[in-house]
Amino acid sequence: MIEIHNLSKQYDNQPLFKGLHLNIAKGSVVTLIGPSGSGKSTLLRCMNGLESFQEGHISVNGQKLYGIHEQNYNKAQVHLTLKNIRRKVGMVFQQFNLFPHMTVLHNIIESPTHVLGISQAEAESNAISLLQKVHLEEKAHSYPDQLSGGEQQRVAIARSLAMKPEAMLFDEPTSSLDPEMIEEVLAVIKDLVSEGMTTVIATHEMSFASDVSTDVVFLERGEILEHGSPKDIFYNPKNDRMRAFLSRFMK
Repeated sequence: MIEIHNLSKQYDNQPLFKGLHLNIAKGSVVTLIGPSGSGKSTLLRCMNGLESFQEGHISVNGQKLYGIHEQNYNKAQVHLTLKNIRRKVGMVFQQFNLFPHMTVLHNIIESPTHVLGISQAEAESNAISLLQKVHLEEKAHSYPDQLSGGEQQRVAIARSLAMKPEAMLFDEPTSSLDPEMIEEVLAVIKDLVSEGMTTVIATHEMSFASDVSTDVVFLERGEILEHGSPKDIFYNPKNDRMRAFLSRFMK
């Protein structure tokens, strides 16, 4: 579904990724773990075309985005590729980014009606179904400031799903939440992955990662130090740095 080949990226001549490779199969659930600053969020943003990179390519169902040093096609083609990838890949951020002046319902139908050309009636019907999926149908006519943080994040998930993506990216979706709200968001993500959605999640929730993942990727300083099944990563890590990192979480 998603192929990352020889990805290289730097900030102000400071390298982050240096020839990174990662393949994500359709229907898989890949969690990205590692210390803050290891490149998890940046990797997700590269997958969704929100961050440029210098070399290598990222392919999403055949739509291929090249590094800026390797692009041999015109700006119109680059724009079209980005547009197609962003339609295929939804993303939920650490911050909820809901429109404060719109109700929950209108936050969800805004993009499907304007980008996908779906009628308002169909978009509203889909939105209500999605609100039921995230257990918030009673909040359809509320405004974001009337919701808890966990509720706002669940609306953000519904809003991304309204675009009917083929894959979902979650960038530490619980990091801005109070502890008691974390479980309600993780429960919604668990329901989503149980339906077979291709999913990539950057998270510090190790128990959650162990529970839902088909693959776990441990990143540090832009390098994949270990990649394997949850059983291998969490209970039989081979890398010393991986063992030291997990010792903080796994008792």
